[in-house]
Amino acid sequence: MFLIALIICTSCNDKNTETPAPALPSLSINSVTLFEGDGASNFPFKVNLSKPTDKEVTVNFTTKDNTALAGNDYEMQSGTLTIPANSNEAAINVTVIGDTVKQTDKQFEVVLSNPVNATLATNEGTGTIRNDDTYIYVPLDGYITPESYAGYNTLWKDEFNGTSIDNTIWGYDIGNSGWGNNESQYYTNSSGNSYVSNGNLVIVAKKENYGGSEYTSARLLTKNKKDFTFGRVDIRAVLPKGQGIWPALWMLGSKIDQTGWPNCGEIDIMEVIGSIPNVVNGTIHYGPQGATQSTSLTATQALTSGDFSDKYHVFSLIWSQGSIQILVDDISYFQVTQAQVGAIYPFNEPFFVIFNVAVGGNWPGYPDATTVFPQQMLVDYIRVFEKL
Repeated sequence: MFLIALIICTSCNDKNTETPAPALPSLSINSVTLFEGDGASNFPFKVNLSKPTDKEVTVNFTTKDNTALAGNDYEMQSGTLTIPANSNEAAINVTVIGDTVKQTDKQFEVVLSNPVNATLATNEGTGTIRNDDTYIYVPLDGYITPESYAGYNTLWKDEFNGTSIDNTIWGYDIGNSGWGNNESQYYTNSSGNSYVSNGNLVIVAKKENYGGSEYTSARLLTKNKKDFTFGRVDIRAVLPKGQGIWPALWMLGSKIDQTGWPNCGEIDIMEVIGSIPNVVNGTIHYGPQGATQSTSLTATQALTSGDFSDKYHVFSLIWSQGSIQILVDDISYFQVTQAQVGAIYPFNEPFFVIFNVAVGGNWPGYPDATTVFPQQMLVDYIRVFEKL
């Protein structure tokens, strides 16, 4: 006979019979990209729950500056957002401060923290303020030259009074080849780098990654559209400044595709090294066909006060058979004759015009922590006169 004892444990399986707590829903916030507009506008940041819950969910939020600044580009906000029970969405509304001034796109952040009855899946949303303005600040003062001169006819001009760049006059160089100077920018034909506004051509250098370069800018030229031999050229402009910034208003010989540089000749009506913004350089380059280096003659002129970014100045060329003068505000500071240059003198042939803002290069050096972007050059007019 066998005795079988059955012992029942009433607590052995307690852990297996407990009901686990339900997983909390997770919160995420979206990013918002909208145009700025001319007045105040609303950027709605949606905060979503992964699933509704029968409990009220709260989360703290605050705005954070990026390239956009609170009080200038948007209104700072902070507080607590509540998502009612059995709902799965609410919104944080941030007011963006609009204006009519042309600027680069800017960004700010909305940051979530300290959720109650939820976890955080995404705790930061980015607000991108797309600039849709064309107006730029234009200085009201500066040097100006007359619209006509005795003994000259107007050959061609561009006053930049339209709504777009005149493609019958201007084309573009495009790319990031370094342009013989180890420059850092990628030249584009984008309206973000060159456009017409408020009676000016605007060339903008930006710090942005594009085509393998860290910067973008523009280089406009009249090659195959407008060239000329001899006369007077007046260019009224406000220049950018800063370490590594290199604006230029200049000319190349139209035979460059046949003979190459420097044999075609180069006339630099204006070059300014951005770290020395009160000194203008006037230069000519020339040399034998096939040369990789040029012979150069140059001169400089310093302002007595301020720098070339403060207001308009006029950069001029007076050019005749065998003679070149370069001027700033009608002060002639560079003069050269064919007799001084010698046998290789390419400056009695047609030339075309180039406007550009370079970033970096062998001569100006490269941007550093002190360099502010974007930088822009304003050109009020170019007027080309021929002698009667």
